[in-house]
Amino acid sequence: MESCGRFCVAALCVLLTVCYPEMNCEPLNVHLIPHTHDDVGWLKTVDQYYYGANNSIQHAGVQYILDSVIDELSKDPYRTFIYVEMAFFTRWWKEQTDSKKAIVKQLVEGGQLEFVNGGWCMNDEAATDYNAIVDQMTEGLRFITDTFGSQYRPRIGWHIDPFGHSSEQASMFAMMGFDAFYFARIDYDDKANRIDRKTMEMVWRGSPSLVESTQIFTGVLYDHYTPPNGFCFDQLCSDPPMQDDKDLFDYNVEERVSQFISACLEQAQHYRTNNIMLPMGSDFQYENANMWYKNLDKLIHYVNKNGSINAFYSTPTRYTDCVYKANQTWSVKLDDFFPYASAPQSYWTGYYTSRPALKGYVRYNNALLQVGKQIEAMHGGYYDNNPSCDKLAKAMAVAQHHDAVSGTEKQHVADDYAKRLHIGQTECEYVINQAIDDMAKKYNGSSTLQLESCEYLNISICPISSDSNNQFDIIVYNPRGYTDERVVVRVPISNPDVLVQEANNNVTCQVLPISESTINVRRDRGSALYTLVFFATVPPLGYNTYFVRPSDMISGTKCTYSEPVLITDNTVVSNGVYEMKIEKANGHLGRIVHKKSGSFVNMNQQFLWYWASDGHNKESSQTSNAYVFRPNSSFTYNVNDDGNIAVNHLIQGPVVQEIRQEFSSFASQDIRLYNGSAHIELEYTIGPVPFQDGKGKEVITRYDTDLETDKQWYTDANGREMQIRIRDSRQTWVWKNTAPVAGNYYPINSRIYMRDENRNTQFTVLTDRSHGGSSLTDGSLELMLHRRLIHDDSIGEHLNETGQFGEGIVVRGTHLLVVNSIENSAQIHRELAKHLMNTKSHTTQITKACNMSSLETYIY
Repeated sequence: MESCGRFCVAALCVLLTVCYPEMNCEPLNVHLIPHTHDDVGWLKTVDQYYYGANNSIQHAGVQYILDSVIDELSKDPYRTFIYVEMAFFTRWWKEQTDSKKAIVKQLVEGGQLEFVNGGWCMNDEAATDYNAIVDQMTEGLRFITDTFGSQYRPRIGWHIDPFGHSSEQASMFAMMGFDAFYFARIDYDDKANRIDRKTMEMVWRGSPSLVESTQIFTGVLYDHYTPPNGFCFDQLCSDPPMQDDKDLFDYNVEERVSQFISACLEQAQHYRTNNIMLPMGSDFQYENANMWYKNLDKLIHYVNKNGSINAFYSTPTRYTDCVYKANQTWSVKLDDFFPYASAPQSYWTGYYTSRPALKGYVRYNNALLQVGKQIEAMHGGYYDNNPSCDKLAKAMAVAQHHDAVSGTEKQHVADDYAKRLHIGQTECEYVINQAIDDMAKKYNGSSTLQLESCEYLNISICPISSDSNNQFDIIVYNPRGYTDERVVVRVPISNPDVLVQEANNNVTCQVLPISESTINVRRDRGSALYTLVFFATVPPLGYNTYFVRPSDMISGTKCTYSEPVLITDNTVVSNGVYEMKIEKANGHLGRIVHKKSGSFVNMNQQFLWYWASDGHNKESSQTSNAYVFRPNSSFTYNVNDDGNIAVNHLIQGPVVQEIRQEFSSFASQDIRLYNGSAHIELEYTIGPVPFQDGKGKEVITRYDTDLETDKQWYTDANGREMQIRIRDSRQTWVWKNTAPVAGNYYPINSRIYMRDENRNTQFTVLTDRSHGGSSLTDGSLELMLHRRLIHDDSIGEHLNETGQFGEGIVVRGTHLLVVNSIENSAQIHRELAKHLMNTKSHTTQITKACNMSSLETYIY
């Protein structure tokens, strides 16, 4: 929704009153913005891009761009340049001599070199969590402040390449003190409408709760983030240079000036002030900056000699100051810029799910990083040259790039992101283990614990717990500011005859056989046959220790062993909070009742897949690819040939009731009702997705219910505020429904829900990673879990992750379901979203058996 309002609120009227002498109040002011867009990984790895290696894929070398630009800026005080990606700039900076650094500082102080955005990268806005966005911005802004001074921190958000824009990003930029936010990619139809109505610039009010305090002036670039047609002067371009010697052939000054002025006047018709901004640059340009500046110098000279317009070197900050002074009335935008479509059949909604394993790994490491930073700070740090969580912080910052966590990079680049994360993860886990060990020795007098972290617990691989004859200790750390009494601990063990104690008190526990789907995924990488499950109680900002021992070693209550039982009839299970029914007819999850509120849904949850378009149809040649989701039709296919019937086994016990569902060789699920839990846990396992039939597949889970939802549902914005979605509709223009499935998909970072107002019932699904999702019919939610495609896209390879064994990657993830009254649901899903955002928040460390009296609960 957009309304009109005078743009002059206190938070945004930080106007610089400087007068730039090159600006003129009468003719059109044309702000030329020399820039380069340097992807922190995409077709090449971040290192390859910096050094200019592997140019057989793409010619790009960031170090040469910065070398060349600095030299050219030094030649003329009127020349300007903007730079974004601190991941590259910090590398370059460290290699420079003191004299070169002094020159750069002079350029920054003089306003010739301006940092915009200022983060470690230009982050994605659909698949990123707000926590990780803040962290990556902090990495870059800290460097700028420490190196150049706080007065040179950016005032401008510059997201010219991300594939759609979130309300939370706008809100955060406003809260960071930015004065404006500029980008290029919005829906083709929305852009045409805005050009027609002269609303390419607006005030964006990103937060429905914080309203004016988070509004920010926002502008859409006219011609993507590239120069006007015919005016790219880079060595990678073939546009004619400014040839101004009349004694030589091909003199073209009048022709080029006329073309440029015409382009500027055309653009100016669609903006509200006498200022327009032209980005002069593109991807990895200015490696030979002399070509750019020599021709731009001439262009500016001859255009201004003409007198029709006033062209000059500028920056987005200078442009914003001029627009502010115009004191215009601007429309106010209240929703977001998702989904992004570049054409009627090209909806960029596939990347919300692309590379789901990487998305999950990024989220996992985000949680680990928060724990590591907290423990490292409370411990006092490990100082220079010692292990720290800094490598993980920088790897995570790189992973927020809009071609990283988005899943739109080449496979070897995705592997590089994962490798960097793992190196950082390993060092950060060492820091966590060392800090806990130090604290245990200091306050409890224990010996060295030799703590270990088990990173493959989700597929029951943990050598220290499964190979220790059931003699090991578990330390659970709680980074929250309150006691958590329901931390679920699940570890693989080798023998079911076991007990768990905490401070010589028995702990209720349960042992389950490891599922067939887990054994199939794990292969020969682990040998444990059972899973130990119990609840841990952990104090705020502290840890607790649990002792696992063979039941015949010490006296105590043995864990309950539960065998799976095949169920072939209607089956109802309950945990005291929920009752849920498995349907006899198809084996699917059916009716769910919340016993206290009386809220209920009659439902059918199952796995299905869309047939990905190969581009061979009359409407468009567009394929479904890493960016674009384009199914052949709205029809979905079953994951098996037996009516999508699931085979179910039930395990019951004092801690958890678990239903193991097998849908097909590539789709299974464990449904868990933990005793007393306010949610239902669904752990899905998808893959390897078959493709021998030549069909690309986009696998979804669908929750069909009997709720009446009036075409409406809600999704989160980067894990924070919720926003309404309306099927087949856009809030700011009349939408042409050319893609009824893909065009109704939206990014989901932490949760999605729908409501039946008449029944006062809300159905919420929470996720452990980013997905694409929608509500294509009333009472239905679907989330895309996995994609395996067989046709090339714009990066020169198709999205076919073959995985470690070459058969196709397997993805295991978690959804949490909440059925409750509308008024009760908000608090529940917000707490659960924080829990899932930090899947590692309750860090579980395991050590060999210690003296059971030597480790007690410890609070920092």
